[in-house]
Amino acid sequence: MNYKIIQNETLLRDFINWLPTLERHETYYISLFARNKYEQTANGLKADKAQLKRFTTDKKNIFDKLKQLEVELGAYKAGGTIVSQETLAVYINPNPRDLIKATKQSLIKFAELITRDYNGHNPHQEVMSEIQKACSRKVFFDLDFDNVSLENTMQEVKKYINEDCLTVLKTRGGFHLLIELSKLDKTYEKTWYKNITSIEGCDIKGDNLIPIVGCTQGGFIPHFI
Repeated sequence: MNYKIIQNETLLRDFINWLPTLERHETYYISLFARNKYEQTANGLKADKAQLKRFTTDKKNIFDKLKQLEVELGAYKAGGTIVSQETLAVYINPNPRDLIKATKQSLIKFAELITRDYNGHNPHQEVMSEIQKACSRKVFFDLDFDNVSLENTMQEVKKYINEDCLTVLKTRGGFHLLIELSKLDKTYEKTWYKNITSIEGCDIKGDNLIPIVGCTQGGFIPHFI
């Protein structure tokens, strides 16, 4: 038996098509986590987020790269503990990452590291972290809502922003509200941020990782509404 990352192929392929087309210097950043909050029984994981894999990919190879994560059950371990299927969740940043910016920042990071005694750093992981941080274009502004009513929240949101710039992603614990900034009506340009981020339940906001539509998230399949 193998881990199952892709839960709904149709939803995933539609999601990939929805993502922005990359420019030559851009890439997508994807990360697979084991999360102890997603399994009811004790699983031995010490941290809420144990990162198992992370990688970059162009748009056309996202599906195949995710499929390659479906390794033999028991192959994923965190702190010596075998990771269960129920704890898995895979994320992507929908805003493209900038490889030129990441390269420059990596050089700066390496220059700092080589002036000090070796402290266990891994050059590959340092570069991956810089790629994760290097936002190229802020196509979407993401707001994460937890433990609130989707219907009531969206009624409130629509008072402060034009509906056609909104995409709602249902997740295991709530929903993500993705605002496509290029479609933002000028009427709301100076007021939307303060008003929407003040709505009850709004937690993390900005340039975030989001669960991948059609893939696993602790036994749930994230999907657009």
